[in-house]
Amino acid sequence: MANKFRSIETKHHEERDAFFDDLKKLDRRAFMRVAGISAGIVAGMGLRTPHSFQLVNVAEAQGTKPRFSFAYISDTHLYDQKLNDRFVRSILKAVDDVNALDPQPDFVLFGGDLAQLGQAGELRLGAQILKNIKAPVKMMVGEHDWFLDMGELWRELFGPPNYSFDHKGVHFVVLNSILEKDFWTERKLTPMERMKIVAGLDNGIQSRFEVGGEQRQWLQNDLAKVDKKTPVIVFSHSPLYKYYRPWNFWTDDADEVQAILKPFEKVTVIHGHTHQLLSNQIGNISFHGMLSTAWPWPYAPEGLPKLTVQMNRPDPFSQFDGCGNGRMDVLETGLVDKLYNLWERNPITVRASYLTSGGKQDAPPRTKLPSY
Repeated sequence: MANKFRSIETKHHEERDAFFDDLKKLDRRAFMRVAGISAGIVAGMGLRTPHSFQLVNVAEAQGTKPRFSFAYISDTHLYDQKLNDRFVRSILKAVDDVNALDPQPDFVLFGGDLAQLGQAGELRLGAQILKNIKAPVKMMVGEHDWFLDMGELWRELFGPPNYSFDHKGVHFVVLNSILEKDFWTERKLTPMERMKIVAGLDNGIQSRFEVGGEQRQWLQNDLAKVDKKTPVIVFSHSPLYKYYRPWNFWTDDADEVQAILKPFEKVTVIHGHTHQLLSNQIGNISFHGMLSTAWPWPYAPEGLPKLTVQMNRPDPFSQFDGCGNGRMDVLETGLVDKLYNLWERNPITVRASYLTSGGKQDAPPRTKLPSY
């Protein structure tokens, strides 16, 4: 006879098993059921976002209607589903957020690091979940997706890691900015050893990220046919500037890439990797970081761009605090207002005018609590 009095641990494992059973057959109906389970857990813990990020449109509120908007989900770091369901629940929450937007965004950017260790089960699980996004999805690769098989499965699932496209008068470029110089062949490292070294935030064995000479030439050739007055938006997993080298919050050839972008009047770079609210302006280039759905990184001890309005320290007992997703409103000028949908907090908009004015106009609200 079955025991009617099941422990909390037993109930948890039964619910977890049912959760993963649904993930195996993740059609739209199953997705809604699984997302509903996760949302119920969030609500039960009192972890609802204070305001929906679809309700805040600073550009329209101030009379500058966006040309169009796109949303993003980034840095999900999925493990094999047998090992970790926390990050799966987070990406489901993000997909549910994006699907609830009304009107829907023109497309959704995935900002890289879909997987944690680049394994087939992690990448295929992520691909399966992302198929449930209503809007078209533009994919960008991160180092956690790449260094196990050097992008072989990524190409099979999502296509080339660098490409460009035009949308409503804006030229978009997607770069693979997480290439590294070969540190593994001479050391006779296995693919997984290589992957784990790159996955370490401050592992000194690996080299720093770079776009690389071949891809810089590709970028130059791609932009040669674009009018200099056309707005350009670049998607790059690593920040295309030099923030903090010891943690690889860094792109070694960032200066060379910036020089290629310098002739254009309006350039915006959207990057992942740093898992934090991050803003910068270098010459004609505005930079916006993306939040992670998995965890927030602390700010580096030095090198933080002065225009960054820092997040305060997340609650260590909450899996969602300091994480999130967001939306970019591309203005008629071609510049970008960036909305950070911080879960469990009010959303924050970093306006293009704040960056281009060097922080003199439209500053976002600053936290009164200690920064992270």
